[in-house]
Amino acid sequence: MKKYILDLQVTENLHLHENYVLLKLTQSQPLPEMHPGQFVEVRIDDSPSTFLRRPISINYVDKKKNELWLLIQLVGEGTKHLAKVKEGDIINIVLPLGNGFSIPASKESQPLLVGGGVGTAPMLFLGEHLKQQGFNPTFLLGARSAKDLLQLEEFNKLGTVYTTTEDGSAGETGYVTQHSVLQSKQFDMIYTCGPKPMMVSVAKYAKMKNIECEVSLENHMACGVGACLCCVENIKEEGNVCVCKEGPVFNIKKLLWQI
Repeated sequence: MKKYILDLQVTENLHLHENYVLLKLTQSQPLPEMHPGQFVEVRIDDSPSTFLRRPISINYVDKKKNELWLLIQLVGEGTKHLAKVKEGDIINIVLPLGNGFSIPASKESQPLLVGGGVGTAPMLFLGEHLKQQGFNPTFLLGARSAKDLLQLEEFNKLGTVYTTTEDGSAGETGYVTQHSVLQSKQFDMIYTCGPKPMMVSVAKYAKMKNIECEVSLENHMACGVGACLCCVENIKEEGNVCVCKEGPVFNIKKLLWQI
């Protein structure tokens, strides 16, 4: 898939939470085709301590407004610098990168999309894509507390949403793999992104129930094109591969996780 280096203009910078911002970006020409599960590499300008681009999941593509959405967690100097951009500012981005989620062959499939923390970001674009394809996605979103559950209004437009919080301030108390919907409903495809312990737990559940499952890995990715070898993952048959190039999405059957 062709990659582009683009100067995109900020149309909106929404501070959803003290630790999260939503950037909306556009350009005069139509944005390139992007698939759910892919990511971008963002150049951080005017930040003396930030030398490498930052990998960010594609949160959503609004084709009507020709906008790319990036949900960004503020964890270091680079991302905190991005939080300060204003409407009209220009951000240089490489996109689209990596391989995304697969789409079920059967229209009767019941997909479950599981996201934890900022790992909910790619689930929004995937959910919208599935809905357009005629599926009825179910979302299971987990966070530490109610304030950390992001973009619920957008998710509710696309399907049924269930939530968990560790402190019990919203949804069911506990982790996503403890939610009652996993016992009360039948699913035949699971997609997940979030902290590795969460994804491992989801993968264990999927294996136990004999459900196909794809995970979006969040290994440290510096270059985004498989050159720097920062994001290597050892997978079955193929050995060491670069997550940024061969992933970030993998079927759990390929992974060497202890599940």
